[in-house]
Amino acid sequence: MTRDIREATADDVWAVHETARESWHAAYDDLLGPDRVDEIVDEWYAIGEIESSIADTTGRDDATFLVVDSGAKTDAGAIEADERCHGFAHVVPWPEDARVAYLVRIYVRPDRWGEGIGTALLEHLEAEFEGGFDRLRLAVLADNEVGVSFYESRGFDRVGTYDSDLGADLEEYIYEKAL
Repeated sequence: MTRDIREATADDVWAVHETARESWHAAYDDLLGPDRVDEIVDEWYAIGEIESSIADTTGRDDATFLVVDSGAKTDAGAIEADERCHGFAHVVPWPEDARVAYLVRIYVRPDRWGEGIGTALLEHLEAEFEGGFDRLRLAVLADNEVGVSFYESRGFDRVGTYDSDLGADLEEYIYEKAL
């Protein structure tokens, strides 16, 4: 499959929102319940929130918001609607340590899991930020077995645990990888 990793634009907002919703339901319905997942997605991935996140990273060398498309285009050169945003990633500097890049979010549409899209995004981010940051940090729900397995298989080390504010009795793991 041909894939294009590129900087997100305002045209990607709705596709990012839908990718987030599908991914969150697939990953977290069993942990949080579908209603709670919808609440979180509606808050964290509101259209205005995504627009702001994309705008805030545009033109910066210390932050990025990437999307992965299939590369399929219309005759006019636009990306086919159903080929837009198979996955996305968002990185900003860690607020307390300018040498740490924070992977705020990385999600792939569930029907594309196992195709290497998440790995391609991580590899792209690692190459882009190598030399600009010492390490890449992220948080993942401890009970998200798919996410934990994904990060560990790509060389991330668990460096911390904290109580999550997403639900009672939930913990989140902090993972890091040297760049």
